[in-house]
Amino acid sequence: MTNGRPEDSRQSKNQRREAAREKAKVLREEQRKKDLRNRWILFSGIGVVVVAIIVCVVLIVASSVKTAGPGPLNMASDGIKITTGNVAVTTPALAAGEQPTPSAANPTGVLDIRVYIDYMCPYCGQFETTNTEQISKWLTQGAATYEVHPLSLLDRSSLGTKYSTRAANAAACVANYSPNNFFDFNSLLFTNQPAENTSGLTDAQLQDYVKQSGAGSTDTINSCITNQDFKGWVADSTTRATTEPLPGSTLAKVTGTPTVLVDGQQYQGSLTDANAFANFVLQVSGQSSSSATPTPTPAS
Repeated sequence: MTNGRPEDSRQSKNQRREAAREKAKVLREEQRKKDLRNRWILFSGIGVVVVAIIVCVVLIVASSVKTAGPGPLNMASDGIKITTGNVAVTTPALAAGEQPTPSAANPTGVLDIRVYIDYMCPYCGQFETTNTEQISKWLTQGAATYEVHPLSLLDRSSLGTKYSTRAANAAACVANYSPNNFFDFNSLLFTNQPAENTSGLTDAQLQDYVKQSGAGSTDTINSCITNQDFKGWVADSTTRATTEPLPGSTLAKVTGTPTVLVDGQQYQGSLTDANAFANFVLQVSGQSSSSATPTPTPAS
């Protein structure tokens, strides 16, 4: 004899069936939540990948318009070397802490004219405006190369605007982005040179002379000038020039501007007499047995 009734047995089965349904419902809900969670993780992962790709693209684009290094391109010697047709010798940028590499020797018969200048220095202005025309002629003849080293020695002479640094930075910007226009830009800075103890040219004026020089990539150069991308390099190269021996010469350092070297020999004559400089160049040319003898008078 049993204690339970048939109804109890049926009720127990119903309860078990209902419990099974509830359990199945719970399992389905848990599975649904798991699926949602997995989809969220999947889409989040895809989102992260997409964001990473976008960041990479942005960085690549940004790096394409940024400067190539702490130093500018085409100034691995701390100067830019201009050859026939005002074409610059291309060189990689100096990395942080890297020492400059002296420019390669010229072919036989081609004189190496090298200058260390400050764009605020009035004596540099005298030398440049006096000799630019005949230097340009020698470049056209293939008789010489012209290597310019911009320095910042006279920041104190520009009423707090640090014009020497800003102008040298602007020159480095042109050297980096439009090197074959450097010679013309350099000439424009001296043709329009501000007087000592003034604020110097504004960034807008420097940018206008970039345009007048015919340089390309003007938007990038203008940004480089405004942001002073090569300010640190200007300071470092100036320190090197004023504390270390000048390659290819007997000079222990730059002691004043302009420092002008022709095949390593220092010119110490008149800065306002083009014939005096041309005769010095001829003298050095004779000592070097140059086959491409420069004309001793300015081009007409």
